[in-house]
Amino acid sequence: MTDTTTPVSNSTITPTTASFDKKTANQADVAVTLTLNGNTLSTIKNGTATLVASTDYTVSGSTVTIKKEYLATQALGSTTLTFEFSAGTTQSLVVTIADTTVAPTAALKVQMYNSSLSASGNTLNPKFKLVNTSTSAVTLSDVKVRYYYTIDGEKAQSFFCDWSQVGSAYVTGTFVKLPTAKANADYYLEVGFSSAAGSLAAGASIDIQVRVSKEDWTNYTQTGDFSFNAVDTNYVDWSKTPAYVSGNLIWGSEPN
Repeated sequence: MTDTTTPVSNSTITPTTASFDKKTANQADVAVTLTLNGNTLSTIKNGTATLVASTDYTVSGSTVTIKKEYLATQALGSTTLTFEFSAGTTQSLVVTIADTTVAPTAALKVQMYNSSLSASGNTLNPKFKLVNTSTSAVTLSDVKVRYYYTIDGEKAQSFFCDWSQVGSAYVTGTFVKLPTAKANADYYLEVGFSSAAGSLAAGASIDIQVRVSKEDWTNYTQTGDFSFNAVDTNYVDWSKTPAYVSGNLIWGSEPN
C-alpha cells in the first residue's frame, strides 16, 4: 500500500538571535520574520510562560514583533523565546538583554582551566574562578561568563554545575548558538547566577565547576575551540572567557 501522507515542513524564523538594551533611549521592538511553510503560529513561550498576543507581541502578516515593553521586564543576559507552530519543530529566538544606562564600575577577571585536556570527549569540563578586583562588592546576578566552543554535531545539550561556593543550585547555564559560525566557535555557554547567589565581596573570588554534554553523549572536539585551554592544569587568567556585568563586556574578548 502506498503511503500518501504529505511530509510536514518545518517553519523557520529570521533572525534567530537579537539584542535588546534596557536603556530608554536605545529601546526598540524586535521584529521576527516567519516562513511558515504551510503551518500557522500557535504560541510563543519564554520557558513555561506563554507570551500574550497583542500585549507582549503582535503579528502582522509574516512578521512577529516582540514588544520592547515586554523585553524591558526580562533579566539581563540571554532570554530564549520558543516559537511553536501547528506542525513541525519549534524555533528559538535568543535575545541578549543588556542595560547600558549606567556604565559598570565593577572590575572582574576570569581565571580558567579545563579538567580534561583530551582532543575529544563526550563532556566539556571548564573550571572558572571569578575574581573581584574592584574595591566594592559585585551583585552576582548581574554577572555572566561565556565559554565559546564548537558543538561538532547539532544536538540538545545539558548543563551541570558540580560545585561553587555560592551553591550549585544558584548557578545557571544557557546555550546560545552564534548567528554566524566562527572557525573556532559556533556556540557559547553563558554561565550566570540567580539572585539567591548574593554578591562577591571586594577582593574575593569564587569557583564555578561545570560540565556540558550532548543528549546522546556524542563527542565534542576541543582542539581549536576559542575558550579551550589546552595547556594549563590549574587556574590562570584567561581572556578567552569574557565576563559581562549588566550586559557590558568588562573582561576578555569574544571570537572574531
